[in-house]
Amino acid sequence: MSVLERAERATRATPRRSRSTSFRETARAVKRDAMDRIGYDEMARIADADDLAQARDELRVAVEAVLNADDSISVDAAERNELIENVIDDVVGLGPLQTLLEDDSVTEIMVNGCVSAYYERGGVLYPLERMFEDDEQIKILIDRIISPLGRRIDERSPIVNARLKQGYRVNAVIPPVAIDGPLLTIRKFSDRISTLRELVHLGSLPAWYAELLSCAVSLRQDLAVAGGTGSGKTTLLNALSCEIPTDERIVTIEDSAELKFGRHPHVVRLEAREASIEGEGAVTIRDLVTNALRMRPDRIVVGEVRGAECIDMLQAMNTGHDGSLTTLHAGTEEEAVVRLTLLARYGINLPSELIEEQIAMALDGIIMSERHADGRRFVTSYSGVSRSEQGGVHLTRYVTFDRATCAWTLNQEPPFIEEALRAGVLTQQEVEQWRSSCPAS
Repeated sequence: MSVLERAERATRATPRRSRSTSFRETARAVKRDAMDRIGYDEMARIADADDLAQARDELRVAVEAVLNADDSISVDAAERNELIENVIDDVVGLGPLQTLLEDDSVTEIMVNGCVSAYYERGGVLYPLERMFEDDEQIKILIDRIISPLGRRIDERSPIVNARLKQGYRVNAVIPPVAIDGPLLTIRKFSDRISTLRELVHLGSLPAWYAELLSCAVSLRQDLAVAGGTGSGKTTLLNALSCEIPTDERIVTIEDSAELKFGRHPHVVRLEAREASIEGEGAVTIRDLVTNALRMRPDRIVVGEVRGAECIDMLQAMNTGHDGSLTTLHAGTEEEAVVRLTLLARYGINLPSELIEEQIAMALDGIIMSERHADGRRFVTSYSGVSRSEQGGVHLTRYVTFDRATCAWTLNQEPPFIEEALRAGVLTQQEVEQWRSSCPAS
């Protein structure tokens, strides 16, 4: 029996209800009617279908049948369509958040209990009207996200990180840790930005700077992208990764798989995993970095170093895996060096001086990413990393960014340009053309 036949048969035997007092109450009532008439098993089958478009079409037929059979619902055509979409979103989507998830211009969604919610577009936060009636509705939504992943959230484990099928990162926190009700944050990652050329088009950096970064990646410089939360580190890392020659094997390692390689033929993607409900099966970033060294990588790309895996990443850069890339949280290049030193000490008990020596020998450059108050993101300074005469890390500023004028200046030409000339990777004409386009200090 089809879904439509189930709905029509049940409609003939179901008493009609009185008119709802609000649009949301009507939507909830229609959803209950649809579930009662179609059957919970059949509704569960639709909700769990792999083909989301087909599931939505199948459910739309059933919901329309419920509305057609109930003349107590008085809505115009626009409200009727909105009502149908709301019910479908509740069953096969993420309820009132589904529209925001489908909007490519929205980059982040923040639910602060049932009291308030916000979304980010173009780097600017906008408030939303009250979207949830109570905390229980948010908890149900969180469970819908994490249950298919074998994860749980309760008073004993009130914090969870997960990933949607689209690759969006999800963080949820519930009471007693979240004092004012369940908190849900969804970070979206745009598929539209995947190359340095697109970042140039957005004004995040000038063309000559993009050419310099492309050259650094091609010449197998070990690079770290540093910046604050939401500054565009992952986007820049993705763009840099796409500059890797297509004849090289790339192994990516991430907490939540976000990097996109549309045109590269040889990419191996690894994703960390937290422990299951039974407390077993955890796979850390450090486990994956160690394992990646056995996978014959030409390049290792670590989405972000934030723990003991830092020392393994530095050792990989020092043992024949030149051209590896990573990101970390830091406000300046100096802070990045200090943070790398602290993170490395989580993995190995050595004096800071020795770890700084390791950093100086492993890393070739630090690129800063910055987000301004108006939401604009910029690829700012670029500094070379080398070993100082006294030991430890010496930073050489190649590119400087003026925050007041949003202008870039080439302070010093990186030494790898001359190396590329000597090796024949770049021609003298190419280098001269690039030099003529750079605003020197």
